[in-house]
Amino acid sequence: MDKETLDAWFAAHRAAILADYHALLRFPSIGADPARLGDCKACAEWIRAFLDTLGFSVDLVSGDPAKPPLVVAERPAREAARTVLLYGHYDVQPVDPLDQWETPPFEPTERDGRVYARGAQDDKGQWFALLQGLKAAIACGADLPAIKIVLEGQEESGSGVLADLAYDLRKRLAADVLLVADTGKEASGRPAIVAGLRGVIHFTVTLRGPKYDLHSGQHGGLAPNPAQGIAALVATLHNPDGSIAVEGFCDGIVDPTEAEFALATEGGFDENAYFEEVGVYPVGGERGVPAIVRNAFRPTIEVNGIHGGYGGPGSKTVIPTHAFAKLSCRLVPDQSPQHVWECLRAHFERHCPRGLSLELTEVTGNEPGFRLPIDSPVTRIARDILDTFDPRGAAFTWEGASIPIVARLRDLTGAAPLLVGFGMQEDRIHCPNESFSLAQFQEAFRWGGLIFPALA
Repeated sequence: MDKETLDAWFAAHRAAILADYHALLRFPSIGADPARLGDCKACAEWIRAFLDTLGFSVDLVSGDPAKPPLVVAERPAREAARTVLLYGHYDVQPVDPLDQWETPPFEPTERDGRVYARGAQDDKGQWFALLQGLKAAIACGADLPAIKIVLEGQEESGSGVLADLAYDLRKRLAADVLLVADTGKEASGRPAIVAGLRGVIHFTVTLRGPKYDLHSGQHGGLAPNPAQGIAALVATLHNPDGSIAVEGFCDGIVDPTEAEFALATEGGFDENAYFEEVGVYPVGGERGVPAIVRNAFRPTIEVNGIHGGYGGPGSKTVIPTHAFAKLSCRLVPDQSPQHVWECLRAHFERHCPRGLSLELTEVTGNEPGFRLPIDSPVTRIARDILDTFDPRGAAFTWEGASIPIVARLRDLTGAAPLLVGFGMQEDRIHCPNESFSLAQFQEAFRWGGLIFPALA
């Protein structure tokens, strides 16, 4: 297979490819929302039918009928061939705030060369483009490896079903290479091989005070205020210089090697371009540490939301009965999620404001980060292909984001992870008006059409 053959195939089948892509995007498969369970199951059935046309044997697997199923598929090959496991997820983020979408989130709309819909990039667009590339390779008679696929419906909410079933499925998913298409390109647009991901923990902290909302005049200065308390408690997590203040949280952190640092920083970091894209300068995190290091090689504690008391128009003078914050932590290799959580628990208990009670709930994630070798045989195959996509060649990146289940799949299946994706910042994943350009989609299509035969 070569790029020219693939591009010709894409051009000849463009209408059918995009029709299937749009059909996939129309499923409101929000895996975290129990009300969307039927939509998730319908999406999984659609995927099963699509994979059946490519010669896969497909099962929908679930240990709990009240949760979205896994799509588990296999396509055999000659005996001596490698086995490649493709991982992705068909669930998508919630669409809130709905009023900020320019077009309905589950009605794919093409504007200026981009497809707008929830899941257009993350992650339906990415793995589906790879599968269309695989479809082209099959149609052109390319020699292929044995291919296994696992697509889950809960990646955006903790990968519960896959985490529960991964051990039982370990032999069925055993492979030589774990192919992941849920990452992005380098900031300048170069194709990128991701050599590291951070792990993640997310949880909710609640402070409870009076039995009911109190009049702030009658009780001000007497009753402890949960809203004030949650603000004070969250403020204890960081030192004035932005570093993490939780005792023991950063134990065992290993800095990047010289080779990793050189590759991670070779393209530089354009602070003005970052400002133009997101509207703020990259001044978060620990002062005096380079932006790329802060974003990929250091852990974080971020407040995802903080809530308490009255939030409507005008004023309502109350001391609220409770307040809560939702937080997430990104973890780097050599940090134990269990150790980090114990450090956080002790910190919150030690700093709980006087007179208020503390609750720690909805603890999910609990997956470590990892780094990958930058010169393995599989990495060299990938780099040779991606070097043909851009005259500047392929980049190596270490991402600040997380795909929590990847480390577990690597350990259980014995597969060497290969993380290559085609997302860009302007895709605005997790936000209103998520999109994926057709140019990016076609790059992912080429990658699928080339990497599967190269791994045969």
